[in-house]
Amino acid sequence: MAKGAAARAAARRQRDKWKSKRWYSIRAPRNPWSFKTIGETMAEEEEMLVGRHYEILQYELDGDFSKMNVKVKFRITEVIGSDALTEYIGHEILKDHIRRQVRRERGKIDDTIDLVTKDGYYIRVKPMMISRNRIKASQKQEMRTQARDLIIKFGATTTWVDMQKATLDGTLETQIREAASKIQPVRDVMIRRTQLIQSGVEVSDGPTLEEIISQEVEVKKSEEDEEEPEGLADTVAEAVEDVVDEIKEAVSEVTGELKIGSGTTAVDAAVEGAIEVAEEIVDSVKEVAEAISGDSDSDYESMTVAELKVLLKEAGKPVSGKKAELIERLKE
Repeated sequence: MAKGAAARAAARRQRDKWKSKRWYSIRAPRNPWSFKTIGETMAEEEEMLVGRHYEILQYELDGDFSKMNVKVKFRITEVIGSDALTEYIGHEILKDHIRRQVRRERGKIDDTIDLVTKDGYYIRVKPMMISRNRIKASQKQEMRTQARDLIIKFGATTTWVDMQKATLDGTLETQIREAASKIQPVRDVMIRRTQLIQSGVEVSDGPTLEEIISQEVEVKKSEEDEEEPEGLADTVAEAVEDVVDEIKEAVSEVTGELKIGSGTTAVDAAVEGAIEVAEEIVDSVKEVAEAISGDSDSDYESMTVAELKVLLKEAGKPVSGKKAELIERLKE
């Protein structure tokens, strides 16, 4: 066998890895996001997902369009069924936004602070302050010290979840601004990055994954129930009307071929009679369809067994049994 043919044969024998992969839903942590679905990913095995990072903009997470420049980071820690559970590992402000804030006539004060939260999480925080004007190095150092003391004290007295909320909603930045402005007016304060270095004690507050999934199923079911399906009467009537239109077209074609003039009253009367009969069929079919339609106010007791079986067949339910059994099956 030629070398090219052997390569093609080997390629055909090679297993298609994409067919063996499956989709997994990526869910945000239990607290404070209540296992919210934030994305999807593919993998061959569940073990391949553990440790994988996932990033999302904050405005996509909580709908705050003022946070379009903040990137939130998660890490997959566990896979349950088709759901990949994550933990929050920090956030980062996009670099192009930071570059737009720094100018030659302004002062920039940044720092890197390591701290341990109340529940034992070891994290790294990188704040940055932008002054309105140029300031001295001694003033920068004093503002840096004020911010460092405030962040360490805040982290030591709060949990990791509260620290997340404070850094993402701007609470911690507001406190730093108030403390630093006593030294020099501050134009902007940003927690440009937080990073989880080591996990601590997990907080189990909030609904479980099973409760969240059941709520999602109920919401989906209620949305489907709100959609009004096309009634049986409309469906049958539309089908019969199509047939009537075809009858009219066929009669017109036959009349034209036979070159029947207006004087042939017998044929004209026959054609008009056929059309009238077809239209009467439409009206009668509409009445029958409305009588056997599955509306909630239908009187099943006054209907025949044949009509009840039609309703059951439309609902995809068994049609065997006595009349009482058919009625009970329709009421389920």
